[in-house]
Amino acid sequence: MCFENKVAVVTGGSSGIGKEAAIQLVREGARVVINGRDAEKLTSAASEIDPTGGAVSIYSGDIGSPDIAAGLVKHAEETFGGVDILISNAGIFAPKPFLDVSEAEYDDFLNIILKGAFFTAQAATKAMIKRGGGSIVQTGSMWALQAIGATPSSAYSAAKSGVHQLSKNLALELAEHNIRINTVAPAVVETPVYSTFMSDDEIEAALPQFAAIHPLGRNGKPVDIVNALLFLASDKASWITGTILPVDGGVMAGRN
Repeated sequence: MCFENKVAVVTGGSSGIGKEAAIQLVREGARVVINGRDAEKLTSAASEIDPTGGAVSIYSGDIGSPDIAAGLVKHAEETFGGVDILISNAGIFAPKPFLDVSEAEYDDFLNIILKGAFFTAQAATKAMIKRGGGSIVQTGSMWALQAIGATPSSAYSAAKSGVHQLSKNLALELAEHNIRINTVAPAVVETPVYSTFMSDDEIEAALPQFAAIHPLGRNGKPVDIVNALLFLASDKASWITGTILPVDGGVMAGRN
């Protein structure tokens, strides 16, 4: 098993990409701590990820707070003995025209996406150094690589661009500690995030239209992104760091 005897922390772990990552990590032998803001959703997710309860633990709280980030890593150390892998996946997505974005909305994007990634990586790095190294893999975004007119996302894109650049800077700083950091940049992935700003009918109508922008002809599924995240987290990627990997059905290659 690829992750036997490894301890992983997954932010945004109660649904979508984060939950799928935790499922596969446990399946491959890891012990996992999942984080999210909703303790009830985390508890439900944990019971699905590992019904025995032995390989998964939860730590609820807003990852935009450095105290929560530090507490999450401490919980992993106290529960499972350390941290080897961080899947930094927490985020929000809500398209809105630039002229309509409020300061509070802007702060939410930066706090949850960028500040959360920064201070969780900082806390995890301190724990990884004790173990002789580790791997950080972040969920970035196609929207940080190109703008999509149908989904105006200036604040979201700015925050995710910061996550991308964090990979490059930390790749240099953390190499001496045998810690790698990489980022996966998905295009449209069918996850529950759309239900935070669209009705079920709107989602049903919109997703087929989104599929058309991908040269491979379909939207992504969480497993498509997780396969890349876990490859980068594994020893199979031991000579890869500082990379931004588009996993996007071909969108970044061009448009028909």
